[in-house]
Amino acid sequence: MLRLSPILLAIAYAFVMYHFSAWRTARELSAKSTPLRDPALLTLVARMAKALDLPQIKVNIYEIAPVNGLAAPDGRIFITRGFFDKYRKGEVTAPELASVIAHELGHVALGHGRRRMIDFSGQNAIRTALGMILGRIFPGVGLYLAGLLTSLLAARLSRQDEYEADAYASALLVKSGIGLEAQKSLFRKLDALGEQGGRQMAWLLSHPKTAERIGAIKAREAKWRL
Repeated sequence: MLRLSPILLAIAYAFVMYHFSAWRTARELSAKSTPLRDPALLTLVARMAKALDLPQIKVNIYEIAPVNGLAAPDGRIFITRGFFDKYRKGEVTAPELASVIAHELGHVALGHGRRRMIDFSGQNAIRTALGMILGRIFPGVGLYLAGLLTSLLAARLSRQDEYEADAYASALLVKSGIGLEAQKSLFRKLDALGEQGGRQMAWLLSHPKTAERIGAIKAREAKWRL
C-alpha cells in the first residue's frame, strides 16, 4: 500500500486541481462574457435547439481576441469576440459559426468535460508511475520521458474527443437543415487564415489535421446519402 501512495496522491492532486481550474474558468467566463444577440446566428441556434427538442440554447460571447469556441465545464457555450468579429467582417458566415456552436454542443452532450477530468487524473497517475520506473532506468531523463509519453497519450485522447464532437455537429447540422457545407468550408477558411497570419487559428490547435477532419465529414456525408 505504501508503494502506491505517490500514485494515489497524484490522482487526488489532479482531481483537486481540475475542479479548481474548472471553478476559476467558470468565474472568468462569467465576468468576461455577454449573451449572443446577433439575429441571424440566433435563428440558426434556435433551429438547432428545435432539432434537439430543447427550449433554447444559450450562447455567449467571450470577450477575448483569439479565434476560438469552447464549452465550459458547467455546459455553457461560448464564442470568442475574435471569432465573432471575423463573422461581422464577413470572413466567416453565420452557418459556419453555427457549426462551431454545434461542435461545442457535442463536447457537452458527449460528456467530454467529465471525461477529461477522469483522463487528467489518470494521466497524472501514469506520469507519476512512469516517472518512478523510468527514473530508475534512465537517471536524469526518466521524468522527462514520462512527461513526453503522457503528453502523447493526452494528445491522442484530445483528438478522439474532437472527432466525436465533429460527428455530433455533423448530425445536428443535417437534422437542423443547416447542412455540412458550412462545417467543411470553415475548416478550410481557418486553415488558410492561419497560414496567412503565420500561425494556426486557436480553434485548430491541439486538434486533428484539417484535411482529416474534412475527410471524415465527407465520409459521413456519403454514408448518410446511401
